Amino acid sequence: MKELAVLSGKGGTGKTSLTASLSVLAGRAVVADCDVDAADLHLVLTPQVVRQETFQGAKKANIRQEDCIGCGACLAYCRFHAVKKSESETAGRFFFTMDPISCEGCGVCVTFCPVHAIDFAEQDGGQWFLSQSRCGPMVHARLEIGQGNSGKLVSLVRRQAREWAEKENRDYVIIDGPPGIGCPVIASTTGVDLVLAVTEPTLSALHDLERLVQLVNHFSIPMMVCLNKYDINPVMTEKIEQFCDEKNIGIAGKIPYDPSVSKAQIAQQTVVEYDPKAAVASAIAAMWQKIEAALRREY
Repeated sequence: MKELAVLSGKGGTGKTSLTASLSVLAGRAVVADCDVDAADLHLVLTPQVVRQETFQGAKKANIRQEDCIGCGACLAYCRFHAVKKSESETAGRFFFTMDPISCEGCGVCVTFCPVHAIDFAEQDGGQWFLSQSRCGPMVHARLEIGQGNSGKLVSLVRRQAREWAEKENRDYVIIDGPPGIGCPVIASTTGVDLVLAVTEPTLSALHDLERLVQLVNHFSIPMMVCLNKYDINPVMTEKIEQFCDEKNIGIAGKIPYDPSVSKAQIAQQTVVEYDPKAAVASAIAAMWQKIEAALRREY
């Protein structure tokens, strides 16, 4: 079983659309949508949920008023201004409460409370799902608004996808990673067999590709690049190709701009399903052959 992570240094490069098409072409694959902060792969693959679980992520502090002695230690040590002090005394002391929005879950107040009057429990941060799609098994998740620990949820999604792939003897796990180079991207990337970086011929995309290459090289993971909509800016396409050549990164494929991609999305299909004879579909199919060979160490 091989793992492929499809990443992009910035959003809007076509990463998710490409991941969906590769999932169709791969056949025996498990798909993992690790962009848990803004998951949208389900909009194309229309999975049917077979199992749903609650994700418990960040911890939040909560002051038990019946045990609080009003010493103010929590207020003194909180760096995030999450502890609020009552404006006046009641029964000879001030009362302290915790603002759950401001609380970052660091636990300092819990450590320094002299009477252990602060609870520190994990909070429900979202849901994760095991589903069946027309491409096969799919693992995805939804992080609630304002919740943290998305890297932890990404790791959970990947672990479930690997277990499902091993259980059903699937050939691939295809990961739709989040954009950027932050913690969720690292959680999506570490330990995979190959990274496919999806970029486009713009100056900002080249800049973000450079940062992504640095990240992937840090973990010593093989990498290939997909140039999406390469024909809308030939000058920038050439610059990106030169950059890849300098860094010894293989070009998996160059995908032309094609309105059929948008039409396929409206129809909730991948472009390789919607119009298999389109130039963009042929380019993606040829690219998958290169990726498959790379995963088998034949590239």
